Amino acid sequence: MTDLPDLPLAAFDFDLPPDRIAREPARPRDSARLLRVTPGAPPSGTTIRALPSLLRAGDLLIANDTAVIPAQLAAQRGEAAIGVTLDRLLPDGDWHALARNARKLHKGDTLRFGDDPVTAIVTENEGDGAIRLRFSAEGAAFDAFLQRAAALALPPYIERPDGPTEQDAEDYRTIFSRHRGAVAAPTAGLHFTPDLLAALDAAGIARRTLTLHVGAGTFLPVRDSIATHRMHAEWGRIDAETADAINTTRAGGGRVVAVGTTSLRLLESAADERGVIRPWQGETSIFIRPGYQFRAVDLLMTNFHLPKSTLFMLVSAFSGVETMRAAYAHAVAAGFRFYSYGDACLLERAP
Repeated sequence: MTDLPDLPLAAFDFDLPPDRIAREPARPRDSARLLRVTPGAPPSGTTIRALPSLLRAGDLLIANDTAVIPAQLAAQRGEAAIGVTLDRLLPDGDWHALARNARKLHKGDTLRFGDDPVTAIVTENEGDGAIRLRFSAEGAAFDAFLQRAAALALPPYIERPDGPTEQDAEDYRTIFSRHRGAVAAPTAGLHFTPDLLAALDAAGIARRTLTLHVGAGTFLPVRDSIATHRMHAEWGRIDAETADAINTTRAGGGRVVAVGTTSLRLLESAADERGVIRPWQGETSIFIRPGYQFRAVDLLMTNFHLPKSTLFMLVSAFSGVETMRAAYAHAVAAGFRFYSYGDACLLERAP
């Protein structure tokens, strides 16, 4: 991944009318629209339910089985109000977090959360809004605290003036959800239903999961230069069964289909130079942008992403900058719904 072209941030900008941003998901989930994108061909529209017919027997679908936790907390340090969004649990038991009014925080400060008995100590202020916290509860007691005191950290473009709703708690969870720890949902997985999974099984398309706990950094924009942008780390795991299934699929001529950019990023983090996947666990801060040489993924199913975001850069790397600019222009003109609760696209990798 050396000698990547230093494209300007403006290369990944596009106009998006506000009414194209989805505030609610399609119901049922697999009725959402799907844009098929093949480099060198015009994009074509269908629905998520057509996915089995767009894949082949012997292909392998890889989805992210992370589960979202309520991660938005309203804290107080004395009289100062501090907004905290949990990011990820660190190996030493601290939580990495992003904070509003972080400049008011110092190492050793105690944060309180209303009248809740659970408190947190600031163990480090890293600057740029990033802090580390040590909570007074762990394990099941900490999970219970989050259920009492925290809210879903919905993306800022999903407008909820009174906070997330009970329906959001259901809508913002994928059918694959198993391992708690994500701040944001792996949104491509939101489109899957039991009926769709049954249709994929019937078509001979295999399925496996991995875990990548999506962090709060996924919402952060690229502020200045692509070349100097620093990705926030996220924790992931690929078990031996999934690694073996991927390698067997590739060896047999099948294709690896990543459900979401989170699945793709973890697969590419774990792949060796020949594209072989081995069991993997740890943190990844991989930044995939045009010029990256993909090793592990053949097709990508993903939602439509924000202008100038690292995720739009990723899909542009996967299918080509001009291909994706044309596909997004088509999607806007054709009324596709964007972002977390929106429609999706199925991307083929550029040769």
